Amino acid sequence: MVNVIGLGYIGLPTALMMASHGVEVVGTDYNSALVATLNAGKTTFKEEGLDGFFRKAVPTPYDKFSKKVDPCYVVSAVSSVMQVCPKGAILVIESTISPGTIDKYIRPLIAENGFTVGEDIHLAHAPERIIPGNMMYELVHNNRTIGADSVEIGEKVKALYASFCEGSIVVTDIRTAEMTKVVENTFRAVNIAFANELAKICRYDGMDVYEIIRICNMHPRVNILQPGPGVGGHCISVDPWFLVGDYPSLAKVIDEAMKTNDGMPDFVLNRIYEIMRECGLTDLRRVGLYGLTYKENVDDMRESPTLQLLESQARHLAERLKVYDPFVQRDVVANQYHDLDAFLADVDMVVVMVKHNEIREQQDKLVGKVVLDCQNVIKLPNVYHI
Repeated sequence: MVNVIGLGYIGLPTALMMASHGVEVVGTDYNSALVATLNAGKTTFKEEGLDGFFRKAVPTPYDKFSKKVDPCYVVSAVSSVMQVCPKGAILVIESTISPGTIDKYIRPLIAENGFTVGEDIHLAHAPERIIPGNMMYELVHNNRTIGADSVEIGEKVKALYASFCEGSIVVTDIRTAEMTKVVENTFRAVNIAFANELAKICRYDGMDVYEIIRICNMHPRVNILQPGPGVGGHCISVDPWFLVGDYPSLAKVIDEAMKTNDGMPDFVLNRIYEIMRECGLTDLRRVGLYGLTYKENVDDMRESPTLQLLESQARHLAERLKVYDPFVQRDVVANQYHDLDAFLADVDMVVVMVKHNEIREQQDKLVGKVVLDCQNVIKLPNVYHI
């Protein structure tokens, strides 16, 4: 029997994947409304393949000021588990946490509850490695890391994940497992920041960053990413800050990279004003932001660049700009539209923040509009870029 604690973006797909591969699973979440929805036979977010698995069968917060991980949710979940877990249970933590979190917070908590780690309860860390929009595929095909205090426990957890995971599964110690997940996301964040910084340099001196990247990437050992309007989600935009918070005097490159990425929404806003002046546009209410989610073709808005852009400015900006996203059905910001044609009819300038398939396939509807394409996907003449 496996109990998956937390049935959000990661927990629910993980539980369903285990259940569909013959593992007896119970799902637990403190959100009673979420549990009621699932018990009623409905999923709680959109993800390709999720409903099919459902028919068959919690992000870690951090302090935005100190940049340190806030383990309160993990600690709370473990505290609840202590009340019901049998002796000899293996507690697997999937939440992304900074190196040393389990040693600093979880082991003492277990001892405070009268348990002995390694006898009454065994600890393991198996950081998730999946991304919204491709969760079900990546649960099966991505490689995994299992951190445990002993090889025996690590191999038991590995056998559980191997029931559905076809990727390589590496068994190591817990602190190494904690570090590897944070380092993976930090590597990606730093490389994105390099592309974003190139975009700023090229914009300053009138060069085409996309053409430069295209040519550079023809070199066999160069693979520069594409710049964008910012970094969202609850991994790349958050996890690297754990290292900055824990090692402030050492993580200098990481710190600057994260500041570069965090500054992109404001950079986009400045581009909007520049282009408006160039085109003789004066009414901010005739400017529309296309896309609210943090990536294409999902409904996940966590830390999205669009929300960062709106929230970083005073209320007067959010109340003027129009916003539309085909994947966000509920109203989350002012002047939000739920129909593409209605949205386009009310704006003169469109800022493509997210490269949803919808806008890529219907870009002909942008003809006659001033377009700022922050994703380099619109193939029309006279399109502006970041």
